[in-house]
Amino acid sequence: MPSTSRRKRAFVFSSILLILVVAASATVLYIHRKSGSASEVSARSDAKSTGTSGDVALASTKTTGKAATPGKGKEGRVAEVLVEEGNKVGKGQVLAQLVKDDAEIALTKALVRLENSKLNYDRAQQEVAEHLISQEQFDRTHLENQIAQQELAEAQWRLAKTTIRAPFGGRVTERFLKLGQHIRPGDQLFTVADFDPLIAKIFLPEKDVIGLKEGRDVRITMKASEQTRFHGRIRQISPVVDTATGTVKLTVEATAPPPEVRPGAFVTIDIVRETHPQAVLLPREAVIRELQDAYVFVASAGIAEKRTVSLGLEEGTRIEALSGVKPGEQVIVAGQGGLKQGSPIKVIPAPEASDLGGVADRPVRG
Repeated sequence: MPSTSRRKRAFVFSSILLILVVAASATVLYIHRKSGSASEVSARSDAKSTGTSGDVALASTKTTGKAATPGKGKEGRVAEVLVEEGNKVGKGQVLAQLVKDDAEIALTKALVRLENSKLNYDRAQQEVAEHLISQEQFDRTHLENQIAQQELAEAQWRLAKTTIRAPFGGRVTERFLKLGQHIRPGDQLFTVADFDPLIAKIFLPEKDVIGLKEGRDVRITMKASEQTRFHGRIRQISPVVDTATGTVKLTVEATAPPPEVRPGAFVTIDIVRETHPQAVLLPREAVIRELQDAYVFVASAGIAEKRTVSLGLEEGTRIEALSGVKPGEQVIVAGQGGLKQGSPIKVIPAPEASDLGGVADRPVRG
């Protein structure tokens, strides 16, 4: 009876010890994944043909900014720094190496202890089979062997934690640590960002989201260089409406952006809703609105001719004219506020002036 009680206590003790050791070995390198630095701004659609986002910032989908030093409560000294800002890294690539002398010594000691406990365990197996030792002695030897195995696993884990690795492939955007620096758990070491894909979050009124679906193409224009334009697609549409603003969040993903486009760049996003090919376009500044009517002045034989126009789709600085003007006619874009029907005018050519015609990249001017 006492022998059975002792075996039970030994079994309980071994179970508790194994749980504690496994819990210690299960601790992993802490990596804080922070969200991208996208500026989330509300945007309203001011055009019938497109929904425009306003200025939003592109962000990377994955960013890690912190890593913990090896071992709970341990400190480490930086022995090697293997990457610099701007370097591309792959998943699991070594970024930095901490001094690992102590961890290697601990690993060697754990290996020796395990080898010794394994010899004792093998011997005990034979002796208990021949009834040379008691079951209690065998259980104790077995427990010591299991503890030695867990100590080896912990020593291997501590050694592995002296190596700082990239959690995913991307590019190093910031390096905070220096050679020889003593670091502690929670210290910020590197910032690694995945540039593929780049995303932006825009907010549109609920009514403007009706009919939109994931996968719809969008047009993206850089704020710093309006000549840099590229395509994107709607990656995700929020299933809920923000009750505070009445808007719905859309996540837009850039497809094959040019190399000069970086995370954090401000862009304008246009969602094309409807296309009218061969439309006659007017510069927005040429249109004069009075209550429900709109009109323009057309330059005709040296005089200003007032034309009432019907307007269609609007996009940026351009407005579609459904009636009232024809392709090839010139509209007045400066000083028309003081003109009357039949007022004499003089056409002054401008570098940006062009005849009314079909759809073009630049607004039509007269």
